[in-house]
Amino acid sequence: MLLRIPSTSRRLALIGLACLGTQSVLVPQSIGNAKEQSVLEQAEDASGETYSLKHSLQPGQTLRYEVTHVAKTKTRINGSEEIANVHTKSNRAWTVAEANDSEMTFDHSIESVAMTQQNGDADEVQWDSTTGEEPPKIFSVVASQIGTPLATVTINKQGQEVRREDHAGSKSSLGMGTLALALPDKPVKIGESWAVPTEIKARTEDGFVKQIKIRQLYTLKKVKAGVATLSVKSETLTPIEEESLRAQVIQQLSNGTLRFDVDNGYLLSKELIWDESVVGFQGPGSMMEYRAKMTEELLPEDSSTTVASKKKSQR
Repeated sequence: MLLRIPSTSRRLALIGLACLGTQSVLVPQSIGNAKEQSVLEQAEDASGETYSLKHSLQPGQTLRYEVTHVAKTKTRINGSEEIANVHTKSNRAWTVAEANDSEMTFDHSIESVAMTQQNGDADEVQWDSTTGEEPPKIFSVVASQIGTPLATVTINKQGQEVRREDHAGSKSSLGMGTLALALPDKPVKIGESWAVPTEIKARTEDGFVKQIKIRQLYTLKKVKAGVATLSVKSETLTPIEEESLRAQVIQQLSNGTLRFDVDNGYLLSKELIWDESVVGFQGPGSMMEYRAKMTEELLPEDSSTTVASKKKSQR
């Protein structure tokens, strides 16, 4: 993907789409215990027990997640400061159509969303899809996508995308992580890590496109009562000398904690944190600060939302 530093309103709209979970599944170039791409830490489990982490979805199964994203971006250029805030809460769903021993196919959709944005001194803009009210223009694209599949995706047990048919939505991840959690291709011990390399593209000040190599380093921290706790940390592999490039990259870096149901084979929760500052991204007097938090929680099976049907009945 090609990254630029967009206008504040454009940036907020992109963040809103990303936190809805419309991003594409990352296809790892490699995953496992390759010497140059993984780190083996001192095992916390003295027994040396290994754990097999695999996605395992069932036909007819629906997984629903509540995703909350809060972000504050402060920019200062030539003494002029602007603060932008965004708060988004959405319910997304995976509806599994087919599954076998090696692959799983599901429809990914957004069932409801509540969004709030404020840019500088402008009035705060709010919209909640469950109210049936007409959405503000800035949220119209999001509104048109609620209740219909954004994509039909087939993954393997490691979370790698095998096939994908996009119906709507954005492919940008903006550091929210991949749609499916990337898992190792062999059992791992407590303290063991695996890396998922990828590339993003950024534009230099003279207009050229530069490829930035990064990797997501996952580490198995503990396993208790059938739940694996993992950490994820993004690492930039390509040296970045221009601050304008750094400003484009920092929102793509995922750092946080995930919980995975080992027995049933799906994500339980995710928490990602951003706390970044870049000085001089548009000249000596410029600065950008980015503070954000994203959480994703699996909803109980009995909390099935009927937002899509409610929306239709209100028309």
